[in-house]
Amino acid sequence: MDSPESNKPSLLERLSALLLREPEDREQLVKLLHSAYEHNLLDADALSMMEGVLQVSERPVREIMIPRAQMDVIDISESPEKFIPFVIETAHSRFPVIDGDKDNIIGILLAKDLLRYYAGEEFNVRDMLRPAVFVPESKRLNVLLRDFRSNRNHIALVADEYGGVSGMVTIEDVLEQIVGDIEDEYDFDEDEDNIIPDGAGNWRVKADTKIADFNEVLGTEFSDEECDTVGGLVLKAAGQLPKRGAHIHLGDLTFTVLRADSRRLYSLLVERKKTEEVL
Repeated sequence: MDSPESNKPSLLERLSALLLREPEDREQLVKLLHSAYEHNLLDADALSMMEGVLQVSERPVREIMIPRAQMDVIDISESPEKFIPFVIETAHSRFPVIDGDKDNIIGILLAKDLLRYYAGEEFNVRDMLRPAVFVPESKRLNVLLRDFRSNRNHIALVADEYGGVSGMVTIEDVLEQIVGDIEDEYDFDEDEDNIIPDGAGNWRVKADTKIADFNEVLGTEFSDEECDTVGGLVLKAAGQLPKRGAHIHLGDLTFTVLRADSRRLYSLLVERKKTEEVL
């Protein structure tokens, strides 16, 4: 005769029953995913990505787009000699090209196409332009991502209800909603210090570094009465959210924005002017 314990379902059977239970709505599905995580069937990264996928299907483009005022664009009337330094400074791979106004976008210029200019080839910006794709503010991110993949396109302009341009969105902006912030060479590892000397007399500094900690390391005396972090200090001095590559001067220090998006600063390069430069 079987013992009572032998009739109990095994752990695997209990988990199978849990996972095979069909969720009735999105909330139950999320709870099911969290239960799988708690039972070590999913790791934290996988859970986060699955939740990101679910959120992407609900969010419209307007919630993540780069606002019109913060779009980096090239005017077709400018010569390459004038706009190429801007391309280098902003370090984007694609630029909307306007004809006088941001509501009149005539195409997309790929930064790599500028190599033809340096190669001495015949160069006409209009001939280099790729078609601009426009999407409504209400378009769902999952649909936009599918369009990006099928059309092999990486950037779209966002149009408002009146036909004007309200912003732009890239495939990276959408993917970051799923996998989290996409790191680049200017990111810090999680276990790295907030302030790191680069060996050349400069420092890489996380924007969320406390001003008091910054003062202690660099021997400065910045006040933390109006803002708590170095990023806040730079924002206050700039008067707006500075873009990547922007330089902000405070005393004998120059803060260069290494990494930022349309909403916040992430990392800065801090350089101290040499004595002869200060005099």
